[in-house]
Amino acid sequence: MADYTAIADVGRTLVQLLRANMTPDPIPNPEMIGLASPADKGDLALSLFLYEVQQNGIHQQNFWSDSGKSQQAPPMALDLHFLLTAHSGADLQTRALDEHRILGRAIQVLYDNQTVRGSWLQGALGDSDEEFRLVLMEPLSLHTAITLFPNLPYKLSFNFIAGPIYLDSGRHKQVQRVLDRKDSVRGLEGS
Repeated sequence: MADYTAIADVGRTLVQLLRANMTPDPIPNPEMIGLASPADKGDLALSLFLYEVQQNGIHQQNFWSDSGKSQQAPPMALDLHFLLTAHSGADLQTRALDEHRILGRAIQVLYDNQTVRGSWLQGALGDSDEEFRLVLMEPLSLHTAITLFPNLPYKLSFNFIAGPIYLDSGRHKQVQRVLDRKDSVRGLEGS
């Protein structure tokens, strides 16, 4: 489980995973892979954009964790929906081919690392024994893709889910040990 930084830490983890596996080919420089909207990509050759966060009811836990004199509410299970978009500065004749190569390699990296754990985990995730999965079959309708960026032409992208991500609760309650107990038994009344 991780603190409120869990969402940002997943983004950092995915960027690190892609940078380690996509440079120097097909992307020459690791700084050309980053978190950004496809509309605000700057100099990125591959942008990773978090476009939706949903609660994951299937993996939601219901138990409070005990830490001595207090208990902490259960963490919230989340699914993070990402859009992966390739960008090329090449001339018009080779731009599409460059973007297809970049996107193809990125999908291959995600497919080969569908369970993300261990040394890949960044930030608070790395301090825990957590892992999350990448679901590569996330359906995204063309309508949704266009409404995310209404005044821009559609750009070929790949979308996926990272999760479940467990976001720690900030709610705690104080508890005390039971120090004294009284039992009483009442007799059964005769018939």
